[in-house]
Amino acid sequence: MRIGSDSWDFSGFWGNKGLSLTSRAGRETPREVTAQQPADGAFSKVPEVAIVFWVIKIAATTLGETGGDALSMSLNLGYAASTIIFFVLFAVAVGAEIRAKRFHAFLYWGVIVATTLTGTTMADFSDRSLGIGYPGGSLILFALVIATLTIWRLKTGSISVACITSPKVEMFYWTTILLSNTLGTALGDWVADSGPGYEGGALIFAGCIGIVALIYFFTGASRAVLFWAAFVLTRPLGATLGDLLTKPVASGGLNLSRYSSSAAIACFMVLCILVFPQRAGQHPGAKAAD
Repeated sequence: MRIGSDSWDFSGFWGNKGLSLTSRAGRETPREVTAQQPADGAFSKVPEVAIVFWVIKIAATTLGETGGDALSMSLNLGYAASTIIFFVLFAVAVGAEIRAKRFHAFLYWGVIVATTLTGTTMADFSDRSLGIGYPGGSLILFALVIATLTIWRLKTGSISVACITSPKVEMFYWTTILLSNTLGTALGDWVADSGPGYEGGALIFAGCIGIVALIYFFTGASRAVLFWAAFVLTRPLGATLGDLLTKPVASGGLNLSRYSSSAAIACFMVLCILVFPQRAGQHPGAKAAD
């Protein structure tokens, strides 16, 4: 895994083994690696999945929680109105991303943040305003994520993100991300409100991500499945961290301002993108298919 310049090389951590479906013996499992590799050598429009990817992803999910709550709660716009506003933002951002001819880091992460903002208010609207509750909302959203991944696999032959290049695949990719971030919000609220609190919830989801990492390093499990498992789990981790920062002390939070917290997290993301430039089209899955 390369972080920034050539002098930084941490090969092997969620980047070098990558998203190719490699067994412990080093043999490629069929279909997943090659199904989306373009014949014309086009580059992927998503960043290399390496350690900096996950750091920025967790920051983006935390920003989604604090920013979503700032609009729906602090400004008292409500969940429905906030969802409409953020969904329009997401639609504009993802449209620009799909029209782009190559990978742009700020555009890509802008769409990710839009999905986390939308996911926060969508989950809160379904769980609270519609009266479905956290268990019901989580189960419905989980079913939607599985359904989207299943249709994606049936239509394209793979759910690997080794090479996201065509508009069709991008639509599946961003739909899955939006639903997974919404699911993660519901899961985070469900666990935190069930007893562990925000700090305990964050530790639980961090532990789950650690288990996924162990499975990645020590088994030949599907890299595509592990990626999406980790992607879903980073959302409730960020949601509980966001709530830990901004909720009242009486509720187990630190009672920090949603506005200042959101601004600080956004600055951290920008700093990461500038200091650790990311590249696209360098996914191990794509390399293995050459």
